[in-house]
Amino acid sequence: MMRGASRQVVLFAVAGLLVSVWAFPVLWALLTSFKTERDVLAYPPLLVFTPTLANYRDVLWGPTSILPNLWSSAVVSCCATLLTVAFATPAAYALARLRYPGRRASGFYVLVTQMLPPVGLVIPYYLVLQRIGALDTYTGLVVIYLTFSLPFAIWLLVSYFEDVPYEMEEAALLDRAGRLRAFWHVVLPQVRGGLAVTTVFVFLNAWNEFMFAVVLGGNKVRPVTVAMFNFISVEQTQWARLAAGAMVAMAPVILVGLFAQRHIVKGLTVGAVKGGGRR
Repeated sequence: MMRGASRQVVLFAVAGLLVSVWAFPVLWALLTSFKTERDVLAYPPLLVFTPTLANYRDVLWGPTSILPNLWSSAVVSCCATLLTVAFATPAAYALARLRYPGRRASGFYVLVTQMLPPVGLVIPYYLVLQRIGALDTYTGLVVIYLTFSLPFAIWLLVSYFEDVPYEMEEAALLDRAGRLRAFWHVVLPQVRGGLAVTTVFVFLNAWNEFMFAVVLGGNKVRPVTVAMFNFISVEQTQWARLAAGAMVAMAPVILVGLFAQRHIVKGLTVGAVKGGGRR
């Protein structure tokens, strides 16, 4: 009995330590966002100070407001997420259920595309978008985001479709439901958790993406991750405003996570990432 209690105490201590390591940078940035620049540069660091909302006022309504950049991030992330899930769902279903020539090769191709280093694709993407006049446009950036989010989403969803008993679909087919109707009314409700997990992960990847945004965007389409550089210059880094901007940029992601928390937990416990095109 004592041994079990001791083990539980150790597990709670380790979990608390891991959570503290993860939460410390976020909490420190939150404290920094309420400091003045003078308080930020004070040594030793100040834990007791007079908080101010001036940094949030500057990043939201000042000359370096990030509100237009939040809009750009929202448009690009939402469009990329919706298109990715719309394309990945039938593709993952096909890899998990259908038998066709080249099925194993197509599953392997989806995996290989995840191994390509993004930095090696920036220049070709730039040249292609420049040639078709899609640089610094929402369409161009959304299409580029699809190239790395779609393989990830397919690979993640395949395992959830494979976990659905095939007998359920066979019963619907025997009732003359048809493949499409069985997919919509029988299979999809069983993978709602996986769809929620995939949607959130794709949205997070698109929202936090920086390299493609800074190279392929511009003045018209400038996501919030790129706009953070407004507070960094050769002469000075405005740490307090940078922290406030980071907190504002994190807010939509936190809201999405809280809204979909129940579905995410259910999806992670039901499905396991096992890969695609293996049968």
